[in-house]
This record gives sequence, structure tokens and C-alpha cells, in this order.
Amino acid sequence: MATVPSDIEIAQAAKMEPILNIAEKIGLGEDDVDLYGKYKAKVHLSVLDKMKDKPKGKYIDVTAITPTPLGEGKTVTTIGLTQGLAKIGKNVTTCIRQPSLGPVFGIKGGAAGGGYSQVVPMEDFNLHLTGDVHAVGLAHNLAAAYLDNSILKKNPLNIDPFQVAWRRVVDVSDRFLRNIVVGLGGKNDGFPRETGFDITVASEVMAILALTTGLEDLRERLGRIVLAMSKDKKPVTTEDIQVAGSMMVLLRDAIMPNLMQTLEKGPAFVHAGPFANIAQGNSSIIADKIATKVSDYVVTESGFGADCGAEKFMNIKCRVSGLKPDCVVIVATVRALKMHSGEVKVVPGKDLPPELKSEHLDLLEKGFVNLKKHIENMRLFGVPVVVAMNRFITDTDKELDLLRKMCQDCGADAALSNVWEEGGEGGKELAEAVAKACDKPSDFKFLYPDDMPIEEKIRTIATKIYGAADVDLAPVAKKKIKQFTKLGWSNLPLCMAKTHLSLSHDPSLKGAPTGWTLPIRDIRASVGAGFLYPLCGEMRTMPGLPTTPAGTKVDLKDGKVVGLF
Repeated sequence: MATVPSDIEIAQAAKMEPILNIAEKIGLGEDDVDLYGKYKAKVHLSVLDKMKDKPKGKYIDVTAITPTPLGEGKTVTTIGLTQGLAKIGKNVTTCIRQPSLGPVFGIKGGAAGGGYSQVVPMEDFNLHLTGDVHAVGLAHNLAAAYLDNSILKKNPLNIDPFQVAWRRVVDVSDRFLRNIVVGLGGKNDGFPRETGFDITVASEVMAILALTTGLEDLRERLGRIVLAMSKDKKPVTTEDIQVAGSMMVLLRDAIMPNLMQTLEKGPAFVHAGPFANIAQGNSSIIADKIATKVSDYVVTESGFGADCGAEKFMNIKCRVSGLKPDCVVIVATVRALKMHSGEVKVVPGKDLPPELKSEHLDLLEKGFVNLKKHIENMRLFGVPVVVAMNRFITDTDKELDLLRKMCQDCGADAALSNVWEEGGEGGKELAEAVAKACDKPSDFKFLYPDDMPIEEKIRTIATKIYGAADVDLAPVAKKKIKQFTKLGWSNLPLCMAKTHLSLSHDPSLKGAPTGWTLPIRDIRASVGAGFLYPLCGEMRTMPGLPTTPAGTKVDLKDGKVVGLF
């Protein structure tokens, strides 16, 4: 295995095409984009009308097994697969999320892919890009300010201060802001009440940006956001406090997808970044819709494992967009599957256990239950499945052969992926398998109908996707179900908020646990985004920083960003 430079070194050495050249490759001209420097641009929504008579390209979602501390390489595979499809002569575009600055400077580092499968310019991708996340944060906090001001100024809407659901947001991982008191200092500074901050990507405004289908739809969704309840138990919306119009103005540019390029000069849309725990965890519908019109193949990505992002991709994103996937790719590694055996533990800062660096077929077979469950889950939606075996130098031929056979026994094709080291060339086998899968018959269907009662929707996802035996609804959750049904929100899809580290609600349970009960401690409503989100255990909407944050290595030297990843 050749020595591969760091991600940022590879990205900074790349010879990029001017973004107008990339736009031209997909049939867009100078009037279709707004330039943000030489290498990135925003694409006008008018392109959708311009391309309305063009046929839709094949639509591919990349997801993964349940995440482990080892990392499975989902974004790398997404970009590498795109490059691989281009290598075999396909006209292809990728669509991925914009990362949050919280994880970038916190625990994760850069999120533009890795090795020779990246979106560039990598620094711009990770740092601000075109300001969409900041626009979302400003719109969100404007609503918070208007809400508190309405209560302070004689409270004409009779808002109950104890039923204010709208917190504030900031795009930094700061655990000290999770729970705070505002309004201290006297009457001129407001009134004291408990509240807190979430990270910006957890905002309902970000979820709306990713799910909207156009300007008119965005305005309607913003106006439907429920901020609080009145003392007579009626929802108070952004429209009620007359802030929705101002929020819309702040998002008028953010709604346009950002166009960038891969290391191999392929088009890449980077747009929206909703949290994958309490929101849908997928890039924007608008970007996907444009991409399916300008390309024959579109590769997008869902956050976390298939039980999280991909389930929401199918049941929420596809419901709103009307797009139907032609193939699902599940990324897996031999060493991560060994971890899912439950017999190997990884301790941060310490060397990997020897079992992960040498051949252990029995551990691989035991841990395969996790991948098997994800394959079964994706097949519930009637879509062909391909497993991307993201190869590491420690994988043996026997392990890879066993993994391929086990996948095939579950009805999924499997292909090697070496895109981190070799870029598109290392993704050709995977690309061939995906192109073949896209030509197979697809009978796409949702997991549940709109009119299924809320509790039954919860039970369906819990038992069919997670493998739970049953669900346990806390009294407050039962009360919310009655309330939401009475308010006419029961037809909304569900966006389950649970840990991404297990198929269950318990992060310590690896593999594919059975015989357990899923606790639902509360249910909340994102009416503007258009979903309800049941809370399965404790969920953090504001991450904290690790002992040594990733940002401690980031600096600017000789005009270049260093240490980003």
C-alpha cells in the first residue's frame, strides 16, 4: 500500500477546474449560477424549470452499517463511487450535506471525503462555504428574539412562557450553552426564563431548507413553525408573531444549492446539513432534483447507519420529493463488522486490538448480523442493495470472500471499494455493480401509509427497522400523541430521534440485538419541516468538545489552512 498524503495535502495539491467549466459539463451557463469566487457557485432554482422536460437520472443512496469508532468511510465511498461511475463512462453528479462547524472543530475534523475521493476546495467545503449555515442560524435566532419580545410586550398572543419550545442555536459545540437562563438584569433586559442552545444544524429551519421544494414552499413551511403554545393550548407560529417573512428574506440565497467539484473534476452539489439524530440527516431535495435532471446518475448520502439516515431518506425525503431510489449502497468494513460481534472493543488513543488487524473469520461472521439486518431493512423498501466493501490493508482475501458470500446469501451484491487510495480507479468495481443494480426492477414503497396512527407508526419502525420486540410509551408521549392527533398532525411522517451507535436505543448494544423494548420518552413536532420526532432515550442537540478538540491542530500558515484533516 502506497503512502497517501493527508486529506488536506491532497486537496491543496489538486488542479481544479473553474466552476463555470463544471457547470457547463451539466448543461448550465453563466446565467444559471452566481459565482462565489473561482471554484464554487450557487445554482439558480430556475434551472428546474429550464430542465423540466428532461428525463430523470438514476437515483442512488449511500448509507452504512451502524457506525463504530473506526469509521466506515461513507462520504469517501459516496464521492469515490461518483468518480468510479465517471470512470466507466457514466454522466454522474454527487449530492452531499454541508458539515457543521461544531464537529469540524470538535470531534470529527473535515467532512469532505478523504484520500483521493474528496470534494474541493476542501477548506471552503468545511469552513463557511457560502454562508448557508449562518443564514439558517440567523433566521432561527430572529424567531427566538421576536417570540420573547412578543411575550415581554404585553403578550398579545397569550403565550405561555412555560411552554416555549423554540431555543436558540449556534454552530459551535458548546456544552455550557445546553441549559441556560435568559432575561437577567432587570425589566429592560427581558424576563428570566430557562432555555438553551442547540447546534445550528439541529434547527428546524435547517430541516426545512433540506426538505423544501421551492421558494413558495419554503415560505409556507417557515410560516408553519410552531414556537410555543398559548395559555389556552393553541400553537403559536412564526406567522403569528409576524417573523416568517423576515426569515424568508434571510434564506433567499441559502435555498440555492452550492456547486463544487470532486478531485476528478466531477460536479458535486453541497447543500443543507440537517442533524441526523433529531432531523432527517440528508442533503437537500432541491439539489437532488436538479442533479437528477442534469445527470444520468445521481449519488447522494444519508447520515449515520441505514436505520437512521436511510430510513428517513425513504420515509421522509422521498415522500416529499417524489423521487424514488434505484439502488441503495451500504458501506461496510471488515474491521467494523468484527466490532459488531460484541467481542472486540476499541479504546480511543490506544492501538487497535490484534483481532482487528489480523484474520478472524469467526468474529466477522458474528458481526455480520448488523450488516444483514441493514440489508433486510433496505430490501423492505423494494430497492436493490449493493454492499460496498471498503477495503483496508489489514483485510485478508478470505475475509473479503466470506463477506461477499454472506452478502449474496442475503440477496445483496457486494463489491470491493478502494477509493480512498485510488480515487475513481479504485471505485470501478463498485460502480459496475451499482450501474447493474440500477437496471434491475425496483418496486419502491414506503414503510407505512400517511394515515397510520402515530403509535402504530412508531411501533412499525421500532419492530421492522430496529428489531425491537415492542415499544414503551412514557405518559408524556401518550399525552402528546393525543394532542398532536387532535391538532391534525397525525398524518405527518416520523423522524425517530435515537442513538446512531446501535440499532437499539442503547449505544452499548452492538450487532443486531433482539428481544428488547424501545422507550419513547417524549414526542415533539416539527410542523414546518413536516414531521414528528419521537425521542428514544436521551438525545443531545448540542454536542460537547472532546478533551483535545480537532480545532487545536488547525491554523493558517503562509496563507494556507493546515491541520483541518
